Amino acid sequence: MTLIPIADAAHLVHGPIACLGNSWESRGSLSSGPELSAYGFTTDLGEQDIIFGSEQKLHESIRYIVSRFAPPAVFVYTTCVTALTGEDIEGVCKAESEQLGTPIIPVNSPGFVGSKNLGTRLAGDVLFQHIIGSTEPEQTTSHDINLIGEYNIAGEMWHIERLMQQAGMNILSRITGDGRFREVGWAHRAKANMVVCSRALLGLAVQMERKYGIPYFEGSFYGAKETSYSLRQMAYLTGDRDVERRVDKLTAREEMRLSLELEPYRKQLKGKRAVLYTGGVKSWSVITALQELGIKVVGVGTNKSTAEDVSRIADRIGDDAEYIPEGGARQILKTVRSRKADMVIAGGRNMYMALKEQIPFVDINQERHKAYAGYDGLLSLAKQLVHTLQHPVWELTAKLAPWEEETEFAD
Repeated sequence: MTLIPIADAAHLVHGPIACLGNSWESRGSLSSGPELSAYGFTTDLGEQDIIFGSEQKLHESIRYIVSRFAPPAVFVYTTCVTALTGEDIEGVCKAESEQLGTPIIPVNSPGFVGSKNLGTRLAGDVLFQHIIGSTEPEQTTSHDINLIGEYNIAGEMWHIERLMQQAGMNILSRITGDGRFREVGWAHRAKANMVVCSRALLGLAVQMERKYGIPYFEGSFYGAKETSYSLRQMAYLTGDRDVERRVDKLTAREEMRLSLELEPYRKQLKGKRAVLYTGGVKSWSVITALQELGIKVVGVGTNKSTAEDVSRIADRIGDDAEYIPEGGARQILKTVRSRKADMVIAGGRNMYMALKEQIPFVDINQERHKAYAGYDGLLSLAKQLVHTLQHPVWELTAKLAPWEEETEFAD
């Protein structure tokens, strides 16, 4: 899922069709142009292919994609099946690259190798080893920034890009939300890297600093404070005082505007209690956004959080909240009841638990269709929270069913 947002490339899953179908488009990344990455290409291996080998089928699939769609590159993903049967994916990709003149890039990340974070890290290694440094931009500036781990969920990155442009900064490479293959190739010419979402891609930023001398920092765009900090840090790393002054004016203006627009929503959200069940960077960055709205986080999921993520959570809420390392729906529900939470903010897989228990629910994970990043994103989040809490369905479901009501009948 880390590489799929590269919108103009073809993505071929070498394995049974279920390996593609069970995971495709689970992340709501949007593209401002090409949509080839939305196509689900698979070699659709069957029993005979597994027994007798499927390298020839992979050759034919790659040739078909290149002849039919002419993509700038094809990513070929191994799966558990093809990894176990010993398919020479790298050999096939190398041979087809030489014959077709199109980069055919093997991605050796079968599901059984480990967690989602490990898969993301392997994807970062692929970018560093095969793509970054392979092309050159037409022009560069002293204000070029790479965004690493930003997937443009529901178009969030477009709002951030507008803010950066107003401050005089430019996104050189998007890794990988709304990205293009060639622009990832010239990422080595940036003046700074920002690791936005996935700590699993922190290794990519470290490797780029070692090889190309590009400084990096970790940041977030959830909440006004985090957005302002990230913009200031970008400006600082460019080393341009004029850009820093422009960022200071921009953040002051946006924070003042946002404060006025948020006022009616803060009044309705102040004192509300929420359980936040997500992972990684969002486990701490969304806390900041909720606190800016006056919401008290009484429970937080840490199942995909690193030790540093947990430390940042503690900095924001201390010991006042319950930490939920694992347990899924049952543990979330237990926390909601024990902490008297007013709402659950989590991923779509926990929506049904919340609705069955008549608990207001807001989707915060990658499947969502609303943008919550940046200043406008915080306003959108506030509106969604108020709308959810005040929805008339909760008053309706709180009533007794007709057959449960005590009814007096006239004699």
